[in-house]
Amino acid sequence: MAPSFRWLDAIGILMLWIGSQAVLGCTEQEDGDAPASAITQEAASATAQDGVAAPTGHVLYPDDGEVLVPCRPGSAGEGRWVIKADSVTTGSTRMAMGTQLLPGGEQIPVHRHEHQDEILFIHEGNATGVVGDSSLPIEPGTTVYVPRGLWHGVQNTEDEPVKIVWIVSPPGLEGFFRSIGVAPGADCVPLPADEMEEVRRRHGITERIE
Repeated sequence: MAPSFRWLDAIGILMLWIGSQAVLGCTEQEDGDAPASAITQEAASATAQDGVAAPTGHVLYPDDGEVLVPCRPGSAGEGRWVIKADSVTTGSTRMAMGTQLLPGGEQIPVHRHEHQDEILFIHEGNATGVVGDSSLPIEPGTTVYVPRGLWHGVQNTEDEPVKIVWIVSPPGLEGFFRSIGVAPGADCVPLPADEMEEVRRRHGITERIE
């Protein structure tokens, strides 16, 4: 299947996810608060009623979003996260969404979230996924639903990178990425193990000890 169609799949999943939640609450952004994105004319001209700001919609193009690279031991330095939608980038208070590039030979360690449900959509590449007690191959077009509290992870055993779309509700995972990542080209000093564990605890993440 062509990559463009897989992106349409990802967008469809995102829309279904939003529809399954309560109406998305967003607050209007002040000028300059969010990365460059196109705000729909209809939303921008919406009139607030009863003193409550009308939600605004955002269209984010491929190069839009907050880009972070890992700053941690064992990272080849080629991976990256792009935060596309959250309270900082778009004003979303009910969900967060972004992408992750997982280089060949790297993994998302098996872990679980205390607060968030998560969807992982494999956009490109082949990998091995861990969901609960199961380990299974995942390929482009695969969707993995992970309720809070369930162990999960992804291991890229191939040479080519794996591109993943992630969605969480409520937000929170993006804050973890900001705590352990830096802007591309920025100085990077990996956190000591005890501080890394504290960051996980603060964001409700438990990593499984194999």
